[in-house]
Parts: sequence; C-alpha cells; structure tokens
Amino acid sequence: MGVVLADSAIVTLALPQILRHLGGTVPQVAWVLIAFNLVLALVVVPAAWAYGRRSPAPLCAAGIAIFAGASAGCASAGTMEVLIAARSVQALGGAFALVGCLELLVAATDEGRGVGRWIAAGVVGTAAGPVAGGLLTEAISWRWIFVVQVPIAVLAVPAALTIRARPAQAPGRHRPAVAPNVALLLLSAALTAALFLLVLLLVKGWGRSPATAAFTVSVVPVAAFAARPLARRFRAGPRSETVAGCLLIAGGLAGLGLPPSANLVWTIAPQALIGLGLGLTVDSLTLDALRDRVPRALHGGWTIGARHAGVVLGLAILTPVFTADLRAAQAPAQVAITALVLDAPLRAEHKIALAQGLGDQLVRERGRVPDLHPAFARLQLTPKERPAGEQLERDLDGQLERAATHAFQHSFLIGAGIALLALVPLVALRRRPTPGAPS
Repeated sequence: MGVVLADSAIVTLALPQILRHLGGTVPQVAWVLIAFNLVLALVVVPAAWAYGRRSPAPLCAAGIAIFAGASAGCASAGTMEVLIAARSVQALGGAFALVGCLELLVAATDEGRGVGRWIAAGVVGTAAGPVAGGLLTEAISWRWIFVVQVPIAVLAVPAALTIRARPAQAPGRHRPAVAPNVALLLLSAALTAALFLLVLLLVKGWGRSPATAAFTVSVVPVAAFAARPLARRFRAGPRSETVAGCLLIAGGLAGLGLPPSANLVWTIAPQALIGLGLGLTVDSLTLDALRDRVPRALHGGWTIGARHAGVVLGLAILTPVFTADLRAAQAPAQVAITALVLDAPLRAEHKIALAQGLGDQLVRERGRVPDLHPAFARLQLTPKERPAGEQLERDLDGQLERAATHAFQHSFLIGAGIALLALVPLVALRRRPTPGAPS
C-alpha cells in the first residue's frame, strides 16, 4: 500500500534529471506523474468491483506482480514515451493491489486495525515518496527509484497469497460518501502544489541538489506523523480536525507563495503547516468515507480514485499556470541580466562574449530556469577580473532565483485557494446519519 501510493509522487525530485536524460519539456515530463495518477484514478473503482466475487489474495498478488514488472520497465526506459507507458501499467497493477491490500489487512487483523493500517500506509507513502525519490536520485540515479521497488513488490506477492480472505461480498451496496470524497479530491489537488511544484522550485528554480531538496521536503512527512498525536491531545473531533487541516494546508501553501527570499529556511514553517494539515485531513476523510459502508473494497476504491483524480486535477490546473509564468518572467529577467552585465567591472570584449553566451543559454532553456554557469565557464578572465566575474555570476543567479520564486507564486496561491474550496463539501453538506438500508 505504502509503496504503490508513494509512486504517485516519488518521481517529483527526479523529474529534472529525467528531463535531462530523456529530453522533452516541463509539460511533457509532468505526464510521468499524470499518467500514473490518471490511470489509477480511472481503474481503481472497476478493480474494486472485480473483488466482489473473487478471493482477494490472488487478485491482489496479480496486481502486485504487474506493478513489479512495470517498475522494472520504468527503470529500463530509454525514452519519455516508454517511461510514461510503463508508469501507466504500474498504475493498472497498483489499482488492484491497493483495494486488495485493504481486504487482506482486515482479514489478517480485524476491521478497525486493518482499515487504520491501510489508511496510515497511504498517508505515509504519499508524504514520504518525494523524499525517498530525491535521495535515490542524488545517491545513484533516477532509475533506482524503480529498481528498489521490484524486490519489495516481488516479496509482497507470496505474502499476499498466504492470507486467507473471503470474497468482498455484501448483502447490499451503499452509495459512496460524497462529501469526504469530494474533499479528498480537492485537498489532493491542492497538495500537488506542495509535492510537485515545491520540488521543481527548489531544484530548477533555486538550483538545489535533489538530496538537499529531499531533506527540505522531509518536513511534510515528519509533520504528518506528528499530526495524529497532537489531534489526540486536543480531542477536537474528526470534523473539527478536518476543517483545521484544510486551513493549515491553505496557510502553508500561501506561505510558500510569498517567501521573502530563496533561502530554504523560509519553506520550513509552511511545509510544517502542510504536513500537519495532511495528517489531520486525509486519514479522517478516508475513515469517514469508509465508515459503515459496504462493500469495503469498493468504498476504499472510491477514496483512492478521488485522491488521484485530485492529483490529476491539480497538475492540469497548476502546470500551465507556472509554465506560462516562467515564460512571462523571461523578458524582465533578460533585461535585469543585461543591466547587471553592462554594470560589471569587466572588459568590453568579455561583456560582449558573456552577453552572447547568456542569451544562447536563455534561448536553449526556454520554458525552464536556465543554468548560467556554462556561459561563465567559457570566459577567459584574468586573475584580476575573476573575483568580479564570480560576483556577477552570483548576482545573476540571485536574479534568476527571484524570477523563479515570482513565477511559482500564482500556482502556490491557487493551490491555497483549492484547499479552502475543500471546506465547501464539509460545511455545505450536513453529515447524514449512518447509512442503514443499502441502496
């Protein structure tokens, strides 16, 4: 459960390296995320229907095996198209694995503990995925994100087959819980800004390494772990916790959209708010959607489908916004860079060569934040001019950092607005009594 749901966001810190190795544009590489989440959102409910008349163990084991094979395909992909196709197959197997895990966890323990562990594994996997992906990318390669999943999934196949569980039959069926599922969808769309855009800002906008970015975004899972003990201490109740969580996520995203500078310290408090909000909302809403509803696997599938449809919605809304903002920031950035180069204490021929090199680099990286160092590396500066050249490079990098921060601002603020929108189904739709007669 944790590994499959980690895959919804595990590649986020690897996207710049994937982009560099396989080519393409930012919108294209976003499909490495979109394909997995879109297929999972579309397949998971039909997969849950398939469990109605069959033993969960074989279907779950088959789903895990497909996931393992597709992970190997992702690791060996040589083109962006092959990687996206393998990610789609990963999601197909993952859909059957996820709903099967719910039935097997309940069969191996009991209703309360099984559902609780299924929900907790999903929260942990979603929050920790980017951290694990970033560390593997920095330590070895983006391909190892998928390599390490293969043995875990292979070992999970016989583990699933050892659990005896009956088909997920029920005397009747209850309607899906509308309010919590809609709220899950909107919160997942908002969290896309934290789990996807923040990573791109850190690595491509601020030039941090994947490992540095991984440690930075680890604030989110740590805060998510702390949320449940804090909630127990305050004893606020599920509905109050969920409302508070939505507000915390919205506040955290607004904080990411308005940092005073490109210093990583300004991301810590907003991420802590987002992590606390994640821990307070996702498990409470999922439990609310599952409570007293049968068949259990089907309603678990609705929660997974809602969450991943939200990720797709978030990517569909936010990716065009920040891509357009990056392009819009290019012209003023070029003007500012030109002014800094003209004012630098360098010889005229070096300024001309540098201006040409910087211009070529900006054109080459159209739609992405450029790396200006190659233009400086080609300059033949004298030892006396070298300190001025190094200072100019730092000034230009600072200018790009400010431009990138501004370019991501609207997307983070839109994400905050979506998080606030998640309050609507919770407030507008009154809690209905526990469903009695099946529909």
